[in-house]
Amino acid sequence: MSDLNLFLIAGEMSGDRLGSALMDGLHQETNGMVHFSGVGGPMMASSGMDSLFEMSDLSVMGLFEILPKIPMLLSRVNQTVNSILLKKPDALVTIDSPDFCLRVIKKVREKMPDIKIIHYVAPSVWAWRPERAEKMAQHVDHVLALLPFEPPYMEAAGMTCDFVGHPVISEPKPSNLDKQILRDELQLGNGPIITILPGSRVGEIKRMGPIFDSVLKQIKNVHPDVEFILPVAASVEQLVKDDTACWKVKPNLLLNKGFTSDQVESRKRTAYALSDVALATSGTVALELASQNCPMVIAYRANWATTRLVKKMAKIDTANLINIVTGTRVVPEHLFENCTAEKITPSILKILEGDTTQNKALSQTMKKLGQGQKDANLWAAQSVLRSIA
Repeated sequence: MSDLNLFLIAGEMSGDRLGSALMDGLHQETNGMVHFSGVGGPMMASSGMDSLFEMSDLSVMGLFEILPKIPMLLSRVNQTVNSILLKKPDALVTIDSPDFCLRVIKKVREKMPDIKIIHYVAPSVWAWRPERAEKMAQHVDHVLALLPFEPPYMEAAGMTCDFVGHPVISEPKPSNLDKQILRDELQLGNGPIITILPGSRVGEIKRMGPIFDSVLKQIKNVHPDVEFILPVAASVEQLVKDDTACWKVKPNLLLNKGFTSDQVESRKRTAYALSDVALATSGTVALELASQNCPMVIAYRANWATTRLVKKMAKIDTANLINIVTGTRVVPEHLFENCTAEKITPSILKILEGDTTQNKALSQTMKKLGQGQKDANLWAAQSVLRSIA
């Protein structure tokens, strides 16, 4: 077997995690006979890829946030396309971030009509904008789906698709020693522990920060011995440090400096495993929390234009993946105008007071995502290799 050359693109921290897991699986499946280039974050770098530019350039969300960044984003599209044309990889694998990736894919397909194009993370056409599958099928050959019910949607649009599980099903459980080390480092007492996750984008931090600050103060008034842990995304580390310095209740920050990407992820998992509950912005972090049996409360606020757009186009009444996968509504969600400290705080206090409603749904979610079937890293890698072959 000759060496395989792949070009990967990830634009978000969640995509960086998927990309790193896929790369590790491909290294294992090919006995190291694979080379990577493309765009990614720190986790993909640790798996052996030098990013073409900083992945944070692509981590923009919301209509108003994107508008001023359009010239830069278009420049990055052209830079990425030119790199692909120069390297002539055996396949292009794009990971989520559809707005950026599909622009790259379209241009590459025009210049390299025979290149194999694989997209990792099926668009959630079951939730909104079902036409996205047909648009994707014009240029994409194969899709890797994270949810078991997604392949039929992709196949109906004309692409091949495999359900490949989710990397969270393969994540290790922190040991008691791991937990004690983090407890000692943060000098945690015996009171409740809450992980807070305001997001990994600048816009999210700025919108959610003041709300989380108010929530922390209200919870502290009820539980004076409560401790808060905030795992900080590398892309917004300085912003979070500056903002939380002004909060009335200071969380324990899990920073990145001095730690490898693997250590950062391990410490974050340990924080989840230690926590009685997490307060998180909506997103794939819900699955990471579920993998560590950490119940959660979801909160998210967008600007006015994005809020109106989502409400108009949404086909389902929940944004949380635990609720979606299990067909329940056990995870509290406080979205848009309902994202206020006065509404969020009671949901957290209810869990602290012993509500275990989420426990069954968390374990069900992991099983439906493939836990106990096979290593998700290998699952995705095998699907990619079959598609290329």
